Amino acid sequence: MADTMQFDLVSPEKMLASVPVTAVQIPGTDGDLTAMPGHVPFITTLRPGVVIASTDKGEMRYVVTGGFAEVSAERISLLAERSLLAEEFTQPRFDEMLEEARVQRDSAKGPAHDANAKHFADIMEAGRQLGLQASKV
Repeated sequence: MADTMQFDLVSPEKMLASVPVTAVQIPGTDGDLTAMPGHVPFITTLRPGVVIASTDKGEMRYVVTGGFAEVSAERISLLAERSLLAEEFTQPRFDEMLEEARVQRDSAKGPAHDANAKHFADIMEAGRQLGLQASKV
């Protein structure tokens, strides 16, 4: 079994990463998971959160707002709705994303409201993981 696997992270705007990794922590819709070389193949949806890719040079962190992950024994491909480097997830950007999620949550009814409330909470948690705080909730 190889010590590394290929990790690609793509959003509609650009490719953010294409590097060999030893592990990737993924915020899956059904729960967080870690994929490593030799992993059983699967596909999952992503929820808003922090992706952590472990390389021989250290950790690379990205914020994603959703999308899909395809994992195989040799490769991890993340297709993100929106993604950016964790360093680019600044307080103003966090506040902007949180406000978008708040508007969607507050304007939805029924099951859509519940899904949007979860989306809002996931963005809040991603900010908390990176040391950011919501200016208003």
